[in-house]
Amino acid sequence: MNQTMPVDVELTKYVAEFVVGARFETLPADLLAVGKKSILDGFGLALSGSVAKSGELVRRHLDSLGLADGPATVIGGGRRVAARFAAFANGVGIHADDYDDTQLAVAKDRVYGLLTHPTAPALPAAFAMAEVTGASGRDFMLAYHLGVEVECKIAEAIAPRHYQTGFHATATCGPFAAASAAASLSRFDVETTRRALSIAGSQSAGLRENFGTMTKPFHAGKAAENGVAAAQFAELGWTATGRILEAPRGFFSAAGGGYDLGAIHGKLGSPWTFLDPGVSIKPHPSGSLTHPGMTEMLRLIREHGIRAEDVAHVRVGTNSNMPNALIHHRPKDELQAKFSMEFCMAILLLDGRAGLNEFTDAAVEREDVKRMIERVDFVVDDEAEAAGYHLMTTIIDIDLADGRRISGRADFGKGSPAFPMSYDEVAGKFRENAEFAGMSAARADEIVDLVRRLEDLPDVSELARRLVTVN
Repeated sequence: MNQTMPVDVELTKYVAEFVVGARFETLPADLLAVGKKSILDGFGLALSGSVAKSGELVRRHLDSLGLADGPATVIGGGRRVAARFAAFANGVGIHADDYDDTQLAVAKDRVYGLLTHPTAPALPAAFAMAEVTGASGRDFMLAYHLGVEVECKIAEAIAPRHYQTGFHATATCGPFAAASAAASLSRFDVETTRRALSIAGSQSAGLRENFGTMTKPFHAGKAAENGVAAAQFAELGWTATGRILEAPRGFFSAAGGGYDLGAIHGKLGSPWTFLDPGVSIKPHPSGSLTHPGMTEMLRLIREHGIRAEDVAHVRVGTNSNMPNALIHHRPKDELQAKFSMEFCMAILLLDGRAGLNEFTDAAVEREDVKRMIERVDFVVDDEAEAAGYHLMTTIIDIDLADGRRISGRADFGKGSPAFPMSYDEVAGKFRENAEFAGMSAARADEIVDLVRRLEDLPDVSELARRLVTVN
């Protein structure tokens, strides 16, 4: 039940107290193990994102500002700039290919997998501030986990209207993640952290109409940057309300029309979102809602030896919220293809894989891809609708030219907590992304090892030095 304006609860203060009171020593071992997978994944995505067109434009923008000789690393190209701008660049990079991890919804009125991308705002902010403060691996990990936890619980609590009417939760909840991580590394007290959160809340923005364009990863970068800037202004003594989350004119009311107090109050770290319900790591660089269908399509192709030339028609049925995000039915470029169920099915049938090399403008423009897309119908299915929005139920019917029909259903995709990737599997994805960015295999192996033993690093600069593709 959504509540609006429960004035007797100081929710922003509760979040600030959680951030200030947390200690690395109290973090569960299984939380740290799961978190390392997303940290490694995020670094790999920042590398591959650095060679995207958006990465080039970000570097041109930074250069135009005359930024140089800063304390924080722009992953990939090796520039060092002010913390807020490193957070921006790396946030854009992580989200550039829509290949980053995804929070999972719990309540049935919420769209599973569409709450927020937790690492894209939290990791760049935590890493930039860790470099600035000379933090250890433990301090960095703590800040990252606090950022993710605050971001995810806020996304879980806000009324579903927030997402359904057009807000992009990574953009709107992400500044709170970045501010929390920066506050932790800056050793703020409760009052300063509270103000940092409130300054971040006034920088919460991002609209889903921009999905399928460079502005979607721009959302993640700005969320990371804005949270860092909020913490820096709070440290200077900048004033702000102490109740940005719960106030009648605050974040939850203005952006969502209400929120579920029980989804956040008393729930930070209890349980940690990474552990329950979990976070998905993507095996394909496309919108998370495509992944159950892609996982099932690959299974059907391999099990039945399906060849593209034998496919007459494909029906893909989901709940009614999924087409609300997968909006590009005849994609014109690689960014639109990431939000096209039809393209994802077509490329798997034709190529048997769907990685960074398949999500390209050239692939979208292929005539065989266009013809296959015409054979794919993406529809709302009654069975999938009845399963609830907290699932990504996808039902596939493949009609073959010989009259046979092959069918399958999936509620979860590979990489989800129900079908998780191991650290070694994530390391494989990381190595592919690093290679895509031009990094040597030896350097990539060093990073995989450093993240595996991150808690032992006395200073994250040892890691930062390796996260560049230039010598």
